[in-house]
Amino acid sequence: MQARSRTIWALLGLGLLLLAVQEFSWHAIWRGLYSLGGDAATQGRLVGTATSDLAIFGHMLAGGVVTILAVVQWAGPLRRRWPRLHRISGRILAPLALLTALGGLIYIALRGTIGGPVMSVGFAFYGLLMALAAVQTIRNALARDYHRHRRWGLRLIVLALGSWIYRLHYGLWFGITCSMGEATCRLGSRADFSGLFDQIQVFAFYLPYLLVLEWWPVRKSSD
Repeated sequence: MQARSRTIWALLGLGLLLLAVQEFSWHAIWRGLYSLGGDAATQGRLVGTATSDLAIFGHMLAGGVVTILAVVQWAGPLRRRWPRLHRISGRILAPLALLTALGGLIYIALRGTIGGPVMSVGFAFYGLLMALAAVQTIRNALARDYHRHRRWGLRLIVLALGSWIYRLHYGLWFGITCSMGEATCRLGSRADFSGLFDQIQVFAFYLPYLLVLEWWPVRKSSD
């Protein structure tokens, strides 16, 4: 009975997380699709050369799908009850995550980022980590080293949710600072992403979560 109750709560949590990411994911998917189709209204300031356009809009399209699949992969009850769903979604997630990372890295190399060198470094490091996690997740699965496969898979899930977490941080920060008054509204953030909060954010949306992920199993095993 207790196990069933945990499963129900876990599935409810999964449903809430899917609801939380779905707006971001669908926006990324549809903007990527329309932009790749040449829709100037969706391309905006990101439009550049044919190569950079393919890189950034392919990055958006693949990234939107990756975000949804990351939630599915995170769900322990689904993995245990429907292991085939876990395997199929994982075989889609890891290659798409690699493509997402490569698209972002190519775009940064060709055009940089709106926030300048600090943002470019932060986002490029994020992309490199995602590419590494995707490759290692696949490699260890093929080698049937399931312990390492799981560890790298968890890292990949955290990184796959990173773009959504980045926007979540901004929403929470703006909500807090703007609720305190006009003088503090959006404190530390500028239109060109050169504010203190902006520069912290380019690392804060993924590094702390990866550190917690590395620390948690060690702490748990010592309890």
